[in-house]
Amino acid sequence: MPATAIRAVIFGLALAGAGACTSASAEMLRFKADLLPVAGTGSTASGSLNADYDTDSKKLTWSGSYKGVGTYATSASFHGAPAGPRRAFVRILNFDSPFEGTAILSAPQGEGLLAGEWSLVIRTAGFPKGELRGQLVRN
Repeated sequence: MPATAIRAVIFGLALAGAGACTSASAEMLRFKADLLPVAGTGSTASGSLNADYDTDSKKLTWSGSYKGVGTYATSASFHGAPAGPRRAFVRILNFDSPFEGTAILSAPQGEGLLAGEWSLVIRTAGFPKGELRGQLVRN
């Protein structure tokens, strides 16, 4: 085998090894949130959320449910830091209970999630600012 071919094979193996190292550092992180009534609503609603975050693909996958809301749900969204580069707002399109979905997060959004800055808010016709809220915490 010519020397250039041997070098090409070695270079290819080195690249493959580097890729394997990068993939090995990726993690699937689990989060949960207990959905509790927002203060001052007098609601007796409750719910829960489970989420997985792939640190390599930046994909957040979630599923959750709630019960006992006073009126029908009108929207749901994740919120992060109130200001700055890690500010987050991810609207959940399918929010009828039970609900599930996915989103690809930006690097700052992912940092905010990992820093514990994210919460989920369920809004209803009776409480447009939120009837249920839950902080996402590492599971």
